[in-house]
Amino acid sequence: MSCLGVITYYTPCLKITKLKSSSKTLLLPHITKTITSQSPKLEPQQPLHLSKREYIGLGLCLGLICALPQQPQTVLAEEAFKCQFTATPSGLEFCDKVVGYGPEATQGQLIKAHYVGKLENGTVFDSSYSRGKPLTIRIGVGEVIKGWDQGILGGDGIPPMLAGGKRTLKLPPELGYGIRGAGCKGGSCIIPPNSTLLFDVEFVGKA
Repeated sequence: MSCLGVITYYTPCLKITKLKSSSKTLLLPHITKTITSQSPKLEPQQPLHLSKREYIGLGLCLGLICALPQQPQTVLAEEAFKCQFTATPSGLEFCDKVVGYGPEATQGQLIKAHYVGKLENGTVFDSSYSRGKPLTIRIGVGEVIKGWDQGILGGDGIPPMLAGGKRTLKLPPELGYGIRGAGCKGGSCIIPPNSTLLFDVEFVGKA
């Protein structure tokens, strides 16, 4: 169930629809809560229409930020772990917190992954843990931002993730949302243009 297809995707507090005007689909759920003062203010129940590509970056159930204290203790404990990033030719940097034990993902495969997305200053903009459900995506077919495909499948000096593995990805703008940013409305963006992004990714396994 991809955030980038012509689909409607439901989670406990969001509904995601395809953005027809974009060359790359981006998704943003219906907002049911108001973002904190550090993020642009959106009216309750006011939907923003983006596509699945922007959803990984913007699962913004925004219950997300309010629900952060409910994240599993294992996730919180990992925050204390300081990654030693390895740089790659594409500009992507990665750090394996846990090396997996299962099979690696293959291109075109439907997989499940948990994640926490943050701006470079540490501001969390999305988390699948807060929704209690991993994201299901088809990997390696352009359904998600380039940094995710590279960071999970591997290549260009990056080892593939194995099921059960946990990896932090540091994505330059060109592997994330580029000059457009994401979740933009009224001159403000949840993810500002030219943002470097951090994703803590847990590869759950094949869907």
